[in-house]
Amino acid sequence: MKLENKVAIVTGAGRNIGEAIAHRLAAEGANIAVVDLEGDRAENVAADIKAAGGKAVGLTANVADEDAVKGLVAGTLAALGRVDILINNVAISDNKHILEITKEEWDRVMAVTLGAPFLMGKYCAEQMVAQGAGGNIVNIASTSGWRGRPRALAYTAAKGGVINLTRSMAVQLAPHNIRVNSISPNKIGSPVGKENFDPTRPVTNLAGHPGEPDDMAEAVLFLVSDSSKFVWGENLFVDGGCMAMESG
Repeated sequence: MKLENKVAIVTGAGRNIGEAIAHRLAAEGANIAVVDLEGDRAENVAADIKAAGGKAVGLTANVADEDAVKGLVAGTLAALGRVDILINNVAISDNKHILEITKEEWDRVMAVTLGAPFLMGKYCAEQMVAQGAGGNIVNIASTSGWRGRPRALAYTAAKGGVINLTRSMAVQLAPHNIRVNSISPNKIGSPVGKENFDPTRPVTNLAGHPGEPDDMAEAVLFLVSDSSKFVWGENLFVDGGCMAMESG
């Protein structure tokens, strides 16, 4: 197993991409802190992991709140003993034009989509440094962070921030043997903030179909395992070739 006895925190893990990531890392031997704002979702995913023979705990937290993040890290330590891996997956979108979006909507998207990866990164990295054994952090970005969109503003700005947050985190944490990378998906699983996945929705990519949460889970596994031990501060596009088609 690639992650035997490692402890991984996965945010937004109650459904969709986060749920798939939690299951995939658990299948490789990691003990999982399943984090979601909706506690029943977190508990259900943790129960499924345990039913499959893994070890997991469901934790409820608003990861955009500093005190909640501190409590989450403490709860993970109490339940699982350490922190080796962090997957910053949680995000919300605005889907608004600049002439429509309110300051309140902007602030909320920034707090969750960019602020949460900062807070989680800070306090998980502190624990990793204290343990002295290094670690891995993967921030889930988006192709939206690389280009403008007609119906999203705060989300595109926040995801662009996640991409450069990743680079700066990588530079600053490398001396502690903590590898930080990001993944930019495009149209994988259900849209941000939506419950249902429509496999027939139109996409523009080289694959000719939308991605599935398991596609992201496999990419995350690669980045947190020794298979990618020489990959530092990088972004991996998991987008079916969408960005390769950009004409500039």
